[in-house]
Amino acid sequence: MKPAQLAQGAQLLFIALAAFVVHSFVSAAQDGEARAACTPLCAIRPAYANRNRTAPDLDLPDLDGKRVRLSSFKGKVVVLNFWTKTCRPCLEEMPALGDLHELLKNEGAVLLTVSTDESADDARATLRAVLGKDPPFPVLIDPDASWVSGRFGTRLYPETWFIDPEGVIRARIDGARDWTNPMVLDVVRMISRPSGCGLTFDRGKPRGDRRGICGETVGVAGE
Repeated sequence: MKPAQLAQGAQLLFIALAAFVVHSFVSAAQDGEARAACTPLCAIRPAYANRNRTAPDLDLPDLDGKRVRLSSFKGKVVVLNFWTKTCRPCLEEMPALGDLHELLKNEGAVLLTVSTDESADDARATLRAVLGKDPPFPVLIDPDASWVSGRFGTRLYPETWFIDPEGVIRARIDGARDWTNPMVLDVVRMISRPSGCGLTFDRGKPRGDRRGICGETVGVAGE
């Protein structure tokens, strides 16, 4: 083989090797980004996660009788929690929700809770007994559950929804959780970005090409 041909072959080999290295680097970077984005979602183990459903609006009175609309918070991540006084796990997680409320303020996000109890006075008294003070987070009242059950389809409590700044439901959590776990804030940060994680959850099971990430992740305590 002539020297020129050897040189040309070596050059082609170098180009192919360089392309392989670049491809491997990009793939590793993308995989790392996917793991960073998806790990928090895997950790909280939602019953549902997707981005194909817009949250129905709510228009309910708060504890002082002021009407509050869910749509008024568009542009912010909203964590929406449904509860009732006859639900023991709901009451057990209230102190942690109070802590989450404070943390969400630093993220520019909002915690809203909706009670299906008979009246504002009833809900306020329940929370005072549990928290030892007035609730630090907004509490809306839906005594006949016409919004909670009729619009959101919620029947069992507690149930918590993560809604992105565009008003899209990104995750639903069934049951009480440890809301002080740092992974919860990581999920809030994840859904605040347009890209986020490409994983979906259906009936508590991860779906999609990256679902294997969830097999490596330990769920949040309290699930």
